Amino acid sequence: MNITVIGGTGNTGSAVVAEAARRGHTVTSASRSGRHAEGATTDVAVDLADTAAIVDLVNAADATILTVSPDRTGGPVQPTVDAFTALIAARPSGRLVVVGGAGSLLDADGNRLVDSPEFPDVAKPEALAFGEILEAFRAAGDELAWTFVSPAPAYPSEQSTGAYTVGKDNPVGADLSPADLAIALVDEAERDAHRGERFAVASA
Repeated sequence: MNITVIGGTGNTGSAVVAEAARRGHTVTSASRSGRHAEGATTDVAVDLADTAAIVDLVNAADATILTVSPDRTGGPVQPTVDAFTALIAARPSGRLVVVGGAGSLLDADGNRLVDSPEFPDVAKPEALAFGEILEAFRAAGDELAWTFVSPAPAYPSEQSTGAYTVGKDNPVGADLSPADLAIALVDEAERDAHRGERFAVASA
């Protein structure tokens, strides 16, 4: 398969590039810097806000895995929301596997984790942004080939088990390593098992 990883030089993205390459896929790593990601066949420089360039990358791949997070240094998260909104509106024909946050997952009472008083304030902007992005994908319905992946609340953890477990809208475990998430993401790219829905992942 031809797999593109947007955010391929980040913590999650680099693990995905390595896992996809290990399985023999042709991997394009896209990042703002364009620097090489270990295992990538091709490295390109692109900004998520460049909708036309992102659409071209998506449409040229069998599957595109997006591992891009909002600003985590205290800057605004709205540019990331706007970039995803523009991408959804552009309706690329290729498949999208989007890594979102855990904050939009639901607790046992059906409430979002981000709305809990115990949810860390520092993580709320990103969690709320990805909650908005998830709803935008859901609103697109089957006009777009999308999958949204929510990692376990304690992501990233250091310990990899080499296996993972999945659920739907509720957490299925506390911990998840980048390596185990990468296995789940490349599996999804290969199998297209959760098209048009969100699923949760935790290390097994």
